[in-house]
Amino acid sequence: MIRRWNPETLAAPIGTYSHLAHVPAEYELVLVSGQVGVLPDGSLAGDDAESQTRAVFANIERLLEAVGAGPDQLVRVFSMVAGTEHLGGYRTALRETFERWYPGGDWPAQSLIVAAALAKPEILAEVEATIAVPR
Repeated sequence: MIRRWNPETLAAPIGTYSHLAHVPAEYELVLVSGQVGVLPDGSLAGDDAESQTRAVFANIERLLEAVGAGPDQLVRVFSMVAGTEHLGGYRTALRETFERWYPGGDWPAQSLIVAAALAKPEILAEVEATIAVPR
């Protein structure tokens, strides 16, 4: 079983993440390349970070399903947002997704950076992930 926790020797996380996530030997790690806010047809989900981030997590959900996993097997998330002006929209979509995926607050490990730009000017959010799939 994947274990996520926050040691008492550190301050509590400042957001929706756990400080540690342990993956036991009976799991294989699957790495998810950076997902951007495109719909299944390849079109951009919108011109705002909230719409794009919703699409990012919908894509990650599809990838979880493709490997026979669910949100409980998501152990790490690394997010990139193109500019501080897009953090609000990103955080709204992240919070909505994580409230649905983790109603008990057992969140994966997570990091977030703000970048000057991502791969294309119209891309406002990108998320990489690590999934632990039972062998």
